[in-house]
Amino acid sequence: MIQRLVILLILLVGYTVNSQTTTYSLKENLAYYENGFEQDDAYIKERCKLDIYYPTNQNGFATVVWFHGGGLTSGNKEIPESLKNKGLAVVAVNYRLYPKVKAPAYIEDAAAAVSWVYRNIERYGGDASLIFVSGHSAGGYLASMVGLDKSWLGHFDMDADKIAGLIPFSGHTITHFTVREERGIKGTQAIVDSLAPLYHVRPDAPPMLLITGDRDLELLGRYEETAYFHRMMQLSGHSQVQLFELEGYDHGGMAFPAFPLLVKEINRVKKAIKEK
Repeated sequence: MIQRLVILLILLVGYTVNSQTTTYSLKENLAYYENGFEQDDAYIKERCKLDIYYPTNQNGFATVVWFHGGGLTSGNKEIPESLKNKGLAVVAVNYRLYPKVKAPAYIEDAAAAVSWVYRNIERYGGDASLIFVSGHSAGGYLASMVGLDKSWLGHFDMDADKIAGLIPFSGHTITHFTVREERGIKGTQAIVDSLAPLYHVRPDAPPMLLITGDRDLELLGRYEETAYFHRMMQLSGHSQVQLFELEGYDHGGMAFPAFPLLVKEINRVKKAIKEK
């Protein structure tokens, strides 16, 4: 009798777990410039698309807007495997690339994509107060720019402070090296101007989780510039900025161990919002 009861309980638990399994859907190549904006531009039609991967049997989930890397000169949108099946929506974004365009076109695209997510995520069941912006390398730079310089999202009548969190992976905090290349400036010459996240340090920015690879394995001074940015954010009075250096991982390899930190940060912010 006891054995049968145990078996019955196991079956019931199994049924409950299975009945609560989250299912996901993927919508691809959605245009994020709406209302006919620059529809006569063939390159916008080609590149300015996004994919959305989202839970289909849940509501109120968080969303990660993910910008790919590639130095602003290459790369394509993808849903990172490490973010699948985590109870999150992931929006993967393509944006225009140098040399077909120059700065600030790709920042404008990033802002347009984030704005699209805010306008549309609730249609898919997501919570517009739980949108996080992230990306690797050039994608991390774009995430920081749209979240720190409020003018880019302001073009789309959106307040950057509504972003739940900024989580750049090894993103430039100084002016991006491709922007410098466009101006004929070599990659070892650091510039901090209006196209640098560091230029827009402010105490009221969204929570930030900064992640880099090992300082001795990263591109140029990527850790050091991020560490300086982290310090300036603290000195400005920003109370929710963290920095992680992933020892032993180079610029490309740091993304894999960074994804669990991203998910942990999302859960931390979600909990803090619920406790308010």
